[in-house]
Amino acid sequence: MRYHSLLEEFMDIHYDHPAPAHDIPPEFIVSRLKKPAGRVSAVLDTDPFNEVDDQFALAYILRSPERIDLQAIYAAPFHNEKVASAAEGMERSYQETHRILALMGREGDCGQTVYRGSDRFLADEETPVDSPAAHDLVARAMARPDGDPLYVIAIGAITNVASALLMEPAIARKVVVLWLGGHALEWFNTKEFNMLQDVAAARVLLGCGVPVVLFPCNGVVSALTTTGPEIEHWLRGKNQLCDYLCDITREEAERNRQGPFWSRTIWDVAPVAWLLEMDCTETRLEPAPIPSYDGYYSICPCNHPILYVYSVRRDRIIGDLYTKLAR
Repeated sequence: MRYHSLLEEFMDIHYDHPAPAHDIPPEFIVSRLKKPAGRVSAVLDTDPFNEVDDQFALAYILRSPERIDLQAIYAAPFHNEKVASAAEGMERSYQETHRILALMGREGDCGQTVYRGSDRFLADEETPVDSPAAHDLVARAMARPDGDPLYVIAIGAITNVASALLMEPAIARKVVVLWLGGHALEWFNTKEFNMLQDVAAARVLLGCGVPVVLFPCNGVVSALTTTGPEIEHWLRGKNQLCDYLCDITREEAERNRQGPFWSRTIWDVAPVAWLLEMDCTETRLEPAPIPSYDGYYSICPCNHPILYVYSVRRDRIIGDLYTKLAR
């Protein structure tokens, strides 16, 4: 991607308009949105009890140590028919994270620390939710050297990350957030689970100027699906983790009454794949879309840039994922 020419093009198109409210210049944001070379420091914000794709993503990170130094894991809140509240969703995700680490033989010996996150969603766009996860993210981000950002891989509701940004706005210059949330800009709405759970948090993230790589769900990373025969062929019997992933994926399909011919999205692996040393996505700069509370995007051409992922190479990502998981 030719960032210099793209930045010039973006500025020519979008900045005959008033400047954004924050003080982070677009040149700085775009420089941070370049795909990093070499190994990066990262944290994972995840809600694995909600679905099955978070488990795949966590394992994918841990099987990619040559590129990703995972330093902490944050349990994100969620609320659906599986749990009685966002607090229970967060706690069950915290426990599920430990289960995956144990299945991989990584519990307690790999340097990661697992933190409980928010026990509720944001009440407004000014008040953070206090949690160990948010405090840890602030501390880790502020400790980063200016030229070496912390990559925040966020694959659930963005409450923990938005809370950290509200607690300490200066971390917007210290992190790059890779968020899987919302739907494609061309989709008829943006009523996607991660975004709809906490619209206020999504508005904080996309409105504050922090560098964001956005992975939309329907219309983009929805291409990352797998099927029963595929996971049975490539993963069954390879190790304890793979057997567990096969079991929970099949159980999720049965829970959703998908019948014998089913597929499941495992789109949460997309932000992980973007960080790896392979060509697996197509991206472009876009003005940050701001989600409205009624489930749609508000688009203003004067908004700061984000890096928008508009296509993924499904077979390349799934092939790399399954090869690593089966080790």
